[in-house]
Amino acid sequence: MSAPNTTPRKSATFDDYTLSEIRRAAATGIYDIRGGGAKRRVPHFDDLLFLGASISRYPLEGYRERCGTNVVLGSRHASKPIELKIPITIAGMSFGSLSANAKEALGRGASTVGTSTTTGDGGMTEEERGHSSLLVYQILPSRYGMNPDDLRRADAIEIVVGQGAKPGGGGMLLGQKITERVAGMRVLPVGIDQRSACRHPDWTGPDDLQIKIEEIREITDWEKPIYVKVGASRPYYDTALAVKAGADVVVLDGMQGGTAATQEVFIENVGLPLLSAIRPAVQALIDLGLHRKVQLIVSGGVRNGADVAKALALGADAVSIGTAALVALGDNDPALEGEYAKLGTTAGAYDDWHEGRDPAGITTQDPELMRRLDPVKAGRRLANYLSVMMLEAQTIARACGKSHVHNLEPEDLVALTIEAAAMARVPLAGTGWIPGGGAI
Repeated sequence: MSAPNTTPRKSATFDDYTLSEIRRAAATGIYDIRGGGAKRRVPHFDDLLFLGASISRYPLEGYRERCGTNVVLGSRHASKPIELKIPITIAGMSFGSLSANAKEALGRGASTVGTSTTTGDGGMTEEERGHSSLLVYQILPSRYGMNPDDLRRADAIEIVVGQGAKPGGGGMLLGQKITERVAGMRVLPVGIDQRSACRHPDWTGPDDLQIKIEEIREITDWEKPIYVKVGASRPYYDTALAVKAGADVVVLDGMQGGTAATQEVFIENVGLPLLSAIRPAVQALIDLGLHRKVQLIVSGGVRNGADVAKALALGADAVSIGTAALVALGDNDPALEGEYAKLGTTAGAYDDWHEGRDPAGITTQDPELMRRLDPVKAGRRLANYLSVMMLEAQTIARACGKSHVHNLEPEDLVALTIEAAAMARVPLAGTGWIPGGGAI
């Protein structure tokens, strides 16, 4: 007779993290706030593979045959659309959530490789404008720092309806990061917690959005491309309505996208994975006869050139990165492990950006910590990272026989799981089966 199994068995539902959260909530009576994006496992680009060329198609020679990467954004209505050398942009991250040195570094890195950066909430800083060859100016529900002069100084305008980490929710910036400069730009009291509105104060739907877009076009003499950014939740209809309201570019942000601070329950339980949102958005553009005429930028968990290539193959015109850009600057660096340990965390898991104690000097307003980030060196690191991402995407495109990264298409992809096949609407590997049919 065998001995009984005496190994304790923990619950899959009430795992260690869940139990710790119950204890924390019971002890404090408040919900948990953090930065970053969703940490739960969701279907992602890793669940897709490319079909390289062989006999039925021939590949391009990497050292002899050109593979283009440029993209023009905003050609639908704007008299001065912007042209990027690479289809990878820097997402909006505010001065306030990030230090001035970090904003400068983002501008330096993006400009080196010929792409754009984005202001984020709270207005335009001279550090970022002065070092960004192409700068997108965000208009958020808070309207913090917004003024007509800066609208005209920008190269494009992005109206933010929502973001992937918290579609339907507003932003947070805790008092310890609201310094005199941040407060002055946002017209706020120093050191007092700020929470942005979840919707714009002067419109309640797509008709009002159209009016707002037309107002901005008048202010900027119809020169600047107008983007509309939405968090992925109802991508088909949100894309269609943004386009009908007059958007030149739609920015679609999946739930893996980061945020400076919001409730963790929001980050982990609201919104859609980017993989599931791209094809419905593309389908909306196709149905309106505007695919590639209105550009689609997607974001939320993009990490490398393979992710870029897969997003483009699914129909996007460009991608945007945020968290990955901060890591390239030096965030969550294991070299700072000792200091992360003092904060009760570890490199790679640090997400308490709202507390303003980032030892890397990136997500802080503390003068001593800010000085740790050299914007010239950090900008060079970001430029290196962006260059590698693009080289990786070109390598894949050439292997698929494409002379431009935008020539990648769904036919070049297969999925490893039924879920990914259904979301991306590509065949399950080894079969011709696309689960789920053609429903939106």
